[in-house]
Amino acid sequence: MSNRTEAVKAYLLDLQDRICNALQAEDGAAEFFQDAWQRPAGGGGRTRVIENGALIEKGGVNFSHVFGDSLPPSASAHRPELAGRGFEALGVSLVIHPENPYVPTSHANVRFFSADKEGEESVWWFGGGFDLTPYYANEEDCVHWHQVAFDACAPFGAEVYPKFKAWCDRYFHLKHRGEPRGIGGLFFDDLNQWDFDTSFAFMRAIGDAYLAAYLPIVQRRKATPFGEHEREFQAFRRGRYVEFNLVFDRGTLFGLQSGGRTESILMSLPPHVRWGYDWKAEPGSVEAELTDYYLQDRDWLKLQG
Repeated sequence: MSNRTEAVKAYLLDLQDRICNALQAEDGAAEFFQDAWQRPAGGGGRTRVIENGALIEKGGVNFSHVFGDSLPPSASAHRPELAGRGFEALGVSLVIHPENPYVPTSHANVRFFSADKEGEESVWWFGGGFDLTPYYANEEDCVHWHQVAFDACAPFGAEVYPKFKAWCDRYFHLKHRGEPRGIGGLFFDDLNQWDFDTSFAFMRAIGDAYLAAYLPIVQRRKATPFGEHEREFQAFRRGRYVEFNLVFDRGTLFGLQSGGRTESILMSLPPHVRWGYDWKAEPGSVEAELTDYYLQDRDWLKLQG
């Protein structure tokens, strides 16, 4: 393992610890349990899951470090220069599904990939981001989420936030539904246009920003009363989340194709979800407002006073 990889791994393990500690403290009733696993082909990770808490119905914060002599053909199809190279992939990925429908689902991940072949220059890049999936949304939370994203990107150039915000809007889009998964955030991949130190610093800035973006929203909304009507709407909307993760998500597909641990990969799926034939929210209702207003690709920072 190179010095670069060791530095990334140390950061990711610490990030996993910090996020788990903060979310567990916010929940106050449940604790993360850890499941360490090994991949037969090389590497492993530590999956941390929390369930049936006072706040979090199901959540996972995973660290993985997998490596091997070659990538599966499906993973190198769009990058033929990676064929025949040994690889390492490290990352922290998390999904938090609160029980209260007024507290949004959140997702974040940061990752590092490198591929090497004797006698040739190393190929490496960073990726990651964070995005928010509300069910009963409000502008204050949307603006806050994007302001934290903007502030994390600002030291790296004025063009960074708009570029990666737009990429997030494109990526987390359910093509078959014609709608976004949520209100976006940041998404970046194949990041190596800067030198390694700057790229690594950017990944750390995004990883460190997640709690600053999410916890204030949780604290504002977690005491909001709800009933079966709101839970049913949440379950239908969670169906969209499942559809995206199983059909489009790169991390899910890479994990399954590269022999990762299936339970750890699919921990992102919510515990309770519904589908109904041609289901739609009642026109003009607060539930319909989610898709009619909030699930639109907009510049949330322009809404600030």
